[in-house]
Amino acid sequence: MPQIIPIRDLKNTSEISDRCRAAQEPIFITKNGYGDMVIMSLETYEKQMRLLDVYSKLAVAQEQVKTGEVISADASLKGLRERYGL
Repeated sequence: MPQIIPIRDLKNTSEISDRCRAAQEPIFITKNGYGDMVIMSLETYEKQMRLLDVYSKLAVAQEQVKTGEVISADASLKGLRERYGL
């Protein structure tokens, strides 16, 4: 379940830092009862960026399959063998 805290709780920065690391997910910050910001640990951020990169590459690959921009596994392996002299 996502954590939601009011902006006034950001005064205690070491506690917030501990909460971010413990949560391992973004923490939502509200201002006057409305969503205002999201904070997370660096580890969580890097994990999210890696996932986003994977999803982006998968979307490109799916589009290539749809448009027929693919080669067979045999042809791919043959090309690698030729390139690296295997």
